[in-house]
Amino acid sequence: MGLEIGIEWLSLLLFGGLGLLLMLGLPMAFCTGSLAIIFLFVFGNPAILNMLPSRIFPFMTDYQLSAVPLFIFMAAMLEKAGIIEELFDVIYKWLGSVKGGLASATVIACTALAAMVGVVGATEVTMGMIALPAMLKRGYEPKLACGSLLSGGTLGILIPPSVMAIVYAVVAQQSLGELLIGSIFPGFLLSGLYVGYITLRCYINPSLGPALPKEERVDFTEKLRLLRNTISPILLIILVLGVIFFGIATPVEAAGIGTFGALFVSALHRRLTWIGIQEAAIATLKATAMVMWIFFGATMFVGFFIVKGGQTFVADSILGTGLAPYGVLLLMMVILLVLGMFLDWVGILLLTVPIFLPILKDLNFDGVFGIPGVSPADVPLWYGVIFIVNMQVAFLSPPFGYSLFYLKSVAPPQISMAMIFRAAMPFIGLQLVGLTLCIIFPDIILWLPRILYAH
Repeated sequence: MGLEIGIEWLSLLLFGGLGLLLMLGLPMAFCTGSLAIIFLFVFGNPAILNMLPSRIFPFMTDYQLSAVPLFIFMAAMLEKAGIIEELFDVIYKWLGSVKGGLASATVIACTALAAMVGVVGATEVTMGMIALPAMLKRGYEPKLACGSLLSGGTLGILIPPSVMAIVYAVVAQQSLGELLIGSIFPGFLLSGLYVGYITLRCYINPSLGPALPKEERVDFTEKLRLLRNTISPILLIILVLGVIFFGIATPVEAAGIGTFGALFVSALHRRLTWIGIQEAAIATLKATAMVMWIFFGATMFVGFFIVKGGQTFVADSILGTGLAPYGVLLLMMVILLVLGMFLDWVGILLLTVPIFLPILKDLNFDGVFGIPGVSPADVPLWYGVIFIVNMQVAFLSPPFGYSLFYLKSVAPPQISMAMIFRAAMPFIGLQLVGLTLCIIFPDIILWLPRILYAH
């Protein structure tokens, strides 16, 4: 028999231990997994040990998760094929005559890439190598240049096909198709907020982002000719999202189509090589293995916590505050924002969704300011998209926001880490505005799935 201990102390030991191991620099997967196994032995009993295989096996055999390596491979292939450079080049030539056009082009190119890539790192690093030197060379303010890259790059986890949406759908037992479609408008909303902010600031103060000099601009016929290079990748986006949209194929089958399409597009652009395929396959293997290991560790960690009554303890603590349903949601958002400063999104999702979602399902969201609320059946979908929007902030929030370090890894030496931190701040504000709008106006998320999945 394991030792008996109150849930309060157990929670403190469990999460304190997790914080300590993370501060020592151990990978998330091994922190959660090793702690779960140690605590199972010390505080559990032989029956609880059976939980290890029973928690991991459903994930290993989950069909929807096979979309993860497929979408990552599709992203890696498109990156190797140089599609990203071409796309940025076209958008930047089209928007060159607008003040702040290059920064807006960066956000728009990232939005288009997000619909092809679904992985933040690939977009952030590649765009950082192409767009940042181009903006600095033309006299853009470094903070605005970095901010447009940081904010645009994080859209990869929101706009479908998003790897985060796949993982959330599996954990929350939510329809992946509905979740992907529900993410489209919030993605465009954030993208629009970023472009609007950049354009407004550059028109108020043109020195922040000067328009391209006359001699570098291209005429309309040249602009149309440039569009030729973007036809195949854009058709690929329409194909992948279209088959999900109209219910022709499941998201996993769409990922398979996308992977084949990425190979085809690479061949079309004469960039398909064995070395490219090999590098893309290895990058996919590393990324998928990381996600799956975090899955196994975190699911055992949460499983142990729930078996010991942790879910009830957290629910009672949150509901014991006496907050109204929207107050509870706000508290959860704050918890996610704080966790986002220190943990990566896979860990946060696996640690919080199994505990937070059941609490939210029991609450009535009747709407605020007279705006219609959310029916109980729609809460998992609504919360899923809000969660993903919140995680965008996690990618940008110091001290450990992943995007900040992705950008630093490719930024010129004169761009300091402190400058990147400051560059992220206004865009974090815009993300919080987007998050608030999605909570107050749930139809931003629910309208499209309701139409396409009308039962």
